Amino acid sequence: MDNLIFLFFLFVALELFEANWQKSDSLYGVIYNNFLVYQKSLFTFFMLNPTFFYVVFLTIYLNIDSWLMYAMMIIKFVDVAFKITMMQKLSKGEKMEDIMPVNMKMGFLYRYMNVLIYPITFLFAINAI
Repeated sequence: MDNLIFLFFLFVALELFEANWQKSDSLYGVIYNNFLVYQKSLFTFFMLNPTFFYVVFLTIYLNIDSWLMYAMMIIKFVDVAFKITMMQKLSKGEKMEDIMPVNMKMGFLYRYMNVLIYPITFLFAINAI
């Protein structure tokens, strides 16, 4: 059980890390922060999005056969793939407004929602709740 508590809090810490390095007041700002990292290196971009790899690790390490874990893996994969697609378009000179027509404000709750949703879903997936 102590191992699962550690894995849960590590999940929270990684989600906080991701939310904080991407932090901005608007959606365009978040995309721009991702673009700055993407321009440096694709490897660095992947290293700064560790929760996808962590979800894959948890699924394999704990041998979880839950649809919730598979759903998280798919959502995380689509998130990273969508970001890379946007970064490629920005690299080709497309305007931010053409790629993402709506610029939303990123409030505190919206910015840190992932810190609650994914780790709690993990707890449901391992039947801890």
